[in-house]
Amino acid sequence: MKVILLSDVKSLGKKGEVKEVADGYGRNFLIRNGLAVEATKKSMEILQQQKDDDKANQQKLKEEAEKVKMKIESLNLLFTTKVGTEGKMFGSISTSKIVEKLQKDHKIQVDKRKIIDNDNLTELGHHDVRVELFKDVIATIHVEIKAE
Repeated sequence: MKVILLSDVKSLGKKGEVKEVADGYGRNFLIRNGLAVEATKKSMEILQQQKDDDKANQQKLKEEAEKVKMKIESLNLLFTTKVGTEGKMFGSISTSKIVEKLQKDHKIQVDKRKIIDNDNLTELGHHDVRVELFKDVIATIHVEIKAE
């Protein structure tokens, strides 16, 4: 019996895959528990439509990420911090502070876990911090740290 998986099933496959399974396993476990549906002509058409919709949605999200990337790369975030007598910074600029400043000053929402260069910035000067906005869409945030 052929079934279309509605969710990931351990040791069988991922959501949306068409699999050949034993009749009893398909009817009594997968279909009864809502993990799969029988692969009929109509259900295959629905699956194809869902895949097409998902692909279009992913393309739309990627285009939006490209727009945000262009906006981010045109910005220059300026941080001022206290400095000791030898020119050393007190504290550091963390990824959380960078994300907060982007949100507060420019209304750009970025997940701090998506920042690739996630080391705290501990030196004065110009730094480039990379952030992954979407798969294969990486923006560079220009950060400048000056003494107060």
